[in-house]
Amino acid sequence: MQSATQSYGEHLPDQVDRIASLFDAHLGLIADVRELYRDRAALEREYAAKLQVLAKKATDKKAKIAALVVIGDSPTKAFNESILRQRLKLSTLDNAYSQLIACISNAAQDHVNLADSLVSRVTEPLRGIERRNEETKKKQMQFYLKLVGDRDRIYTDCVKYDDDCSEVETHRQKQGHAQNDRHADRAAKQYEQQRVDMLSSKNAYLVATAVANKAKVKFYTEDLPSLEDDLQTRLVLSFIAVLLQAQSIQMAHQETLKGRLVSVDAAIREVKPSKDQDLYIDFNVRPFTVPNDWTFEPCSNHYDTDEMSLEPAPKIYLQNKLSKSRTKLRELEPVLEEKRSEVEKLAGLVSTESTDATAGDPTEVLNNFLEAKHQTVFYETSECVLNAEIEVIVAALGDDEGGQNPHSFKSSSFSIPTTCGYCKASIWGLSKQGRTCKACGLSVHAKCELKVPAECSGIHRDHKASEVVTRTSSTISRSESRTSASSSVGETPTPSSFVQPDTPRQVEGADPLARVIFDFSASSPFELSVSEGISVHVLEEDDGSGWVKVADEFGGKGLVPASYIETAEGNQLQRSGSFDTNFQQTSGKCVSTVRVLYDYQAQGPDELTIQESELLELSPGVNGGQNFAEGWWEGFSADGRKGIFPSNYVRVGPLP
Repeated sequence: MQSATQSYGEHLPDQVDRIASLFDAHLGLIADVRELYRDRAALEREYAAKLQVLAKKATDKKAKIAALVVIGDSPTKAFNESILRQRLKLSTLDNAYSQLIACISNAAQDHVNLADSLVSRVTEPLRGIERRNEETKKKQMQFYLKLVGDRDRIYTDCVKYDDDCSEVETHRQKQGHAQNDRHADRAAKQYEQQRVDMLSSKNAYLVATAVANKAKVKFYTEDLPSLEDDLQTRLVLSFIAVLLQAQSIQMAHQETLKGRLVSVDAAIREVKPSKDQDLYIDFNVRPFTVPNDWTFEPCSNHYDTDEMSLEPAPKIYLQNKLSKSRTKLRELEPVLEEKRSEVEKLAGLVSTESTDATAGDPTEVLNNFLEAKHQTVFYETSECVLNAEIEVIVAALGDDEGGQNPHSFKSSSFSIPTTCGYCKASIWGLSKQGRTCKACGLSVHAKCELKVPAECSGIHRDHKASEVVTRTSSTISRSESRTSASSSVGETPTPSSFVQPDTPRQVEGADPLARVIFDFSASSPFELSVSEGISVHVLEEDDGSGWVKVADEFGGKGLVPASYIETAEGNQLQRSGSFDTNFQQTSGKCVSTVRVLYDYQAQGPDELTIQESELLELSPGVNGGQNFAEGWWEGFSADGRKGIFPSNYVRVGPLP
């Protein structure tokens, strides 16, 4: 056998489940020994004859779990009863347990005080060891599952490149079938736009592939070995300490048992976790190789290479992605450095606690160390991802990193359809479906954010439907014409005219109040669990990530999804927009009608197409009519069709 302590992480790669099973076996052994001392304390009061029964019971239990504790539940090396007996003799832990049972079998006399001491100073500490280590093991396995989940998420974080390639071919065929100049021009534009989207998808695919490879190396060479090493030794050492204390109690209470207890004491002191771990490793070594790197796979119906596309529009996507990754990395670096220092400090405390028997219970320090280490690992994974993105994009772009005035987009809700400043399609929805630049007010789809050139003017103004975000490119241009800043009284207003300007952030020290509208359970140390209906203070508004930092009434702080809260002003929760409450009362039932002010064409199956001057009847119920949603009402048309429509397009009025 090797003299130096072997590492689980080095010799048993990717065997967390089996190592956890060994950890459970050790916990089961502690539970058996605790029951052994508890039963012995009772039997001590019934004199020595009962001790033989207890010894027999312990021997039977030991026979059932001996192989599990020494060589595991599914060893790779073949063995028989003869080999197992030889290996059991080599196990210091098994030998110590055997000596303990022999001592109990030879004991014939005891005292009530000894029984009381065994209960208070042996069985209860063992119960505490079980409870604390079960919690520690649970946290480690939760950490492991989250590591695997993050790894798998990064593995699968690839865009649907094949679908976009197929769409390019479809638009190319449509372009070929166009019959006249007008349709041909439109088909050509659609084909060119789809080709640009396909190239951006390809770039995203390549970036995600590089990220997955970096994360894979970190997972198998750093995170997984470190986690496995954290499951070594500590449990057995705590177990040994309690057993030694039990022997001291027995020797102090009964001098007559000293001869028997000396052999047990010596056997326990000979327990060497490193030697037993070598024995377990010897029977559980399995072949293992790190998975191969991911590579770019060309689409079956669109031949391509693994080179980054540097055409103007896809290059803008890469430049924005690079800028965003660098910003996040700069924000992450001081946090990661601070967390690493905290881990280093706590590691020193853990080392001191484990070697100094007078330092007290090391469980709290160990749990703090493991929690800080887990957080650091997740930060380092984020750093790995960001560095991988930066590395692969810089290699493709070289010195051409694009504009130096990026837009500062934040998530936005659009109660009235608003034209995207990039693709010209409508944006609308109550769950933050788009992005709005805080500096210039430009609104785009979330999917269009990284396609906009980094040329923010910094001047906040309304971006009209005719305005196009541009950069020097043959595929993107800026319309020379501008829509007038204000419409005449007789004109029908466009949906974008109803978009409200950004509300300034409240002054520091007066954090806005918000109400939680859905339950949320935190899944990381950076998040905060909240319940529906409670009020929270908004500490940091949504920066475009879809998350808001809040504080609850108990002082807890953390992130919650922005769509899970409803903002308020002061202490009174309010919804944006105002409702006219001019209702007619008919037989005790609220009924109201509205008159259409402007034409509106339905943009979904749940909407109504309405005409100017048309009368609509609002639907009843707590979720109908004016209560349907912010900026949207529900009602019936004259022909009985039910649907929703923009509340700004109607006014409340009685039936004629």
